Amino acid sequence: MANFKGHALPGSFFFLFGFWWSVKYSLRYHSRRLNKNGHGNSRFGHLDVIEGAVRTICAVIGMLAEQFVPDGPHLHLYGGQNRDWVKLMNWQHTTMYLFFGISGVVDIFTYSSAKVPIGLDRLMLSVALLVEGFLFYFHITQRPPLDQHIHALLLIATFGGAAGLLLEVFLQDNIILELFRSSLALLQGTWFFQIGFVLYPPWGGPSWDVADHSNVMFITMCFCWHYALAILIVAVNYTVICW
Repeated sequence: MANFKGHALPGSFFFLFGFWWSVKYSLRYHSRRLNKNGHGNSRFGHLDVIEGAVRTICAVIGMLAEQFVPDGPHLHLYGGQNRDWVKLMNWQHTTMYLFFGISGVVDIFTYSSAKVPIGLDRLMLSVALLVEGFLFYFHITQRPPLDQHIHALLLIATFGGAAGLLLEVFLQDNIILELFRSSLALLQGTWFFQIGFVLYPPWGGPSWDVADHSNVMFITMCFCWHYALAILIVAVNYTVICW
């Protein structure tokens, strides 16, 4: 959706999952340190199944929202009097949610069945992030400079998260990689909100000059501040759980 709500919805999902991961992986890491046998508590397996189900539900909500808003495509990809594509931006967002939904389903099977290899869940989540980045890379062509730049910065978090998750496939239960993933998810969450505020001011305030290079410079600096905030949230959660 080309409006503030369309960016706030995925922003909320990414922020909530990033916050949850920073708590879950910190808890699991410290519980294993306290466990004499070095094994995690079995309750975390159940939490992973629930997390997969929640991610699947969030993806379905996102797909339905993109398709069935009043000005959405309503599952029509091609049509109209001129036989044109119908709301391709909504379709791109729907495709993004689809792959996160697939990732959630894989999570459910990975942690509820011994027949699914461990690591497949992280691989599919990495694929979902790669698909998101791939879609957004071609999402911003032929747009004003600020619009292109603010979306391009999002690709840093997207592809960075995908690369980190790919490493997690081979380096299981690495707390550094897990917290790195959490921080990038938080960054994506807050940055989606930032994109919404810049391009679609929710309270009808003056819009940003999308051709002003000074705005491009400021938004780059603002991206760094967002990541500093994400690191702070992860550090606070880790420290509180450690205590």
